[in-house]
Amino acid sequence: MFTGIITDVGTILALEQAGDLRARIGCGYDVAGIDLGASIACNGVCLTVIATGTEPQNWFDVQISAESVAKTNIGDWAVGKPLNLERALKVGDELGGHIVSGHVDGVAEIVAMRDEGDSTRFTFRAPEALAKFIAPKGSVALNGTSLTVNEVEGCDFGVNIIPHTKSVTVWGAARTGDRINLEIDTLARYVARLQEWNA
Repeated sequence: MFTGIITDVGTILALEQAGDLRARIGCGYDVAGIDLGASIACNGVCLTVIATGTEPQNWFDVQISAESVAKTNIGDWAVGKPLNLERALKVGDELGGHIVSGHVDGVAEIVAMRDEGDSTRFTFRAPEALAKFIAPKGSVALNGTSLTVNEVEGCDFGVNIIPHTKSVTVWGAARTGDRINLEIDTLARYVARLQEWNA
């Protein structure tokens, strides 16, 4: 489990298609403290560490199934691309965002951006099947970042991103048209499921 509070911005150092996709990700983490088999959320996708190293910089490798590539924006990854990273939540850690599983539900698209004071208002378009789970003042994870929804209109929803978040995540480089990993709030999923049973 994760919190949606990004703890590092990594960089894709290498991609290799050999059966599954293998990615090498440079990071600022002390990789001596990362066990093989550990989970790291990479742009919101929970991936398993299969190797680590320190030359020419700290890095870890992950193996990515075809299913994960198909359901996320991993197909857009390229060498040099920055990624939001978060290590798995430990018992006793501060829960600063919301509970995030790292299981991406679908891909949203940035359809508009505009400055509002020092912040930037992003408008995202969610897949129609997921739009019903997104509510004003609810939480979503976008590229692994825990964010609060401002408003919803059909499949579109708005989020404000403050300067601090833009400076310590990949959001500072976001552009209209970017495909974004979307994980809906677990609570919203269960509420909707209960309503289906009670209908």
